[in-house]
Amino acid sequence: MTDQSIAIQTPSAPTDHEGVLAWVAEVAELTAPDRIVFCDGSRAEWDRLTTALVRKGALVRLAGKPNSFWCVSDPDDVARVEDRTFICSEDRNDAGPTNNWVDPVDMRTVMTEHYRGAMVGRTMFVIAYCMGPLDADDPKYGVQITDSAYVAVSMQIMTRSGTQVWKKFSEGIEFVKCLHSVGAPLGEGQLDVAWPCDKTKYIAHFPDTRTIWSYGSGYGGNALLGKKCFALRIASVLGRDEGWLAEHMLILKLTSPQGKTHYIAAAFPSSCGKTNLAMLEPALPGWKAETIGDDIAWLRFGADGRLYAVNPEAGFFGVAPGTGTETNPNAIAAIDLGNSIFTNTALTDDGDVWWEGLTEEKPDHLIDWHGMDWTPKSEIPAAHPNSRYCTPIEQCPSVAPEWNDPTGVPISAIFFGGRRATTIPLVAESFGWEHGVFTASVLSSETTAAAAGRVGVVRRDPMAMLPFLGYHVGDYFAHWLKLGAAADPAKLPKIFQVNWFRRSADGKFLWPGFGDNVRVLKWALERLDRTADAVETPIGYVPTIDALDRSGLSGGYRELVADALAVNNAEWVTETAAIDEWYATIGGNRLPEALRVQLAALKTRLAVAG
Repeated sequence: MTDQSIAIQTPSAPTDHEGVLAWVAEVAELTAPDRIVFCDGSRAEWDRLTTALVRKGALVRLAGKPNSFWCVSDPDDVARVEDRTFICSEDRNDAGPTNNWVDPVDMRTVMTEHYRGAMVGRTMFVIAYCMGPLDADDPKYGVQITDSAYVAVSMQIMTRSGTQVWKKFSEGIEFVKCLHSVGAPLGEGQLDVAWPCDKTKYIAHFPDTRTIWSYGSGYGGNALLGKKCFALRIASVLGRDEGWLAEHMLILKLTSPQGKTHYIAAAFPSSCGKTNLAMLEPALPGWKAETIGDDIAWLRFGADGRLYAVNPEAGFFGVAPGTGTETNPNAIAAIDLGNSIFTNTALTDDGDVWWEGLTEEKPDHLIDWHGMDWTPKSEIPAAHPNSRYCTPIEQCPSVAPEWNDPTGVPISAIFFGGRRATTIPLVAESFGWEHGVFTASVLSSETTAAAAGRVGVVRRDPMAMLPFLGYHVGDYFAHWLKLGAAADPAKLPKIFQVNWFRRSADGKFLWPGFGDNVRVLKWALERLDRTADAVETPIGYVPTIDALDRSGLSGGYRELVADALAVNNAEWVTETAAIDEWYATIGGNRLPEALRVQLAALKTRLAVAG
């Protein structure tokens, strides 16, 4: 094994930042890797690592897409593991009821023993990265230590990383420490497996010290620590302390046929159409949609008093199943340019990838995500429901020129939505910021395959942030309310709730979705100028049937849209009872009184409406 102090003192260390070097030395002593590599983020490094992963059998080079690779994970390592995700705040009350809490001293003690010798026989990669544009006024840096080459190449896609970031690391620069190990040391002579991981898993966040420790998983947000761990859980704490918001939101630029441009943000739980909306191909003639971000937004108030959004990521880590030329042509076009990694999709006989929803016709034969032969007669899906593509944003044909603007873009409207078969109408405009925060605080959705556990269960997912909050949910609501109260009401974005997934009594979707969602966005933007009609209901302003542009839709959609927009008082009375139960879990001393007042007002409006 290479002497760690010698390895760190070699010219391969691209920084003299004492904090970085001391931490790397400390981790190396604990985990005992064979060697240390400071990643430079170059194409040469990508080629070297991907070639090594191909030789190992971890990646398969694709013939159907340039510079792209396919892999399958361990069957027990396929999604976020929320029950093994922890917020280790010093004060238990700061984690709140929505997070798993462990005392930080206890967690460090337990995880330190798991890390001890965890990188034996492996290479330790040290990755410097920046969340958001490097030339931002207040760039946020991270350094991830990992023993996974798969993570190292994926972080090249998902973040600004390598030499360009190392150059920024002058002494005194603060960074989030991100430690990751798959937890699979290799003894002398022991053969490696294609997807190493430990059955024991921890994804621990230490908000008070801005630190992330992940152990045992090599998959997605469990291992790419700049994503949900940093950009949401730790960043939400940074936002609380510094007066901004880190949100699970897409950012979209919309230009009308008249040439008027608006920027919107929208929050949806995973697998609820967020990526499709971020790369919207509008069904209405003359409308243009451009992508700024598909998953995460950092929002700050600008000098002009408006709320500006920045996408902190550089890549898409999108759910593959359901993504096709009909549902998301821009995603497919971006993917077809290559430079991508596909995990847990199926592999075609001609060296390309496939998943359910990619094409209407199924291939005659595939290698499925288990690595087994698959045919259309097989009883299981060829691709895992949470299989992913990891692709650079900059090659998306719908990407907006300002996607990398360090100042961000001014947000005119914020949309919150989930997957609900009943109750929630297609769209409703809130009565104001405070009411909008209330609506978002009780957002609910049916669970999907993006997280381990049962699928199809309705759960509260406030602001689509339930799995991603780094602190107490009640304090998070208070932070939203505080920022709104301090702003000019005329400059605040309007808040809307949407539900593309409402169904009829016989289980059919009432709304076509996908490109037709621009019809809902058009109405919402017209509401900013009060040029579109709406009906005031107990839950907010809902479009009249004719206010929603249905041009080009079949005549039968008038009746379907009417059902999609319906506000059923009896269903909403039941909903308020569920909201009572949700709020009761938060605790009376941490739930803002303003939200209790909003709930009481909703109950009164429902009672008056009968």
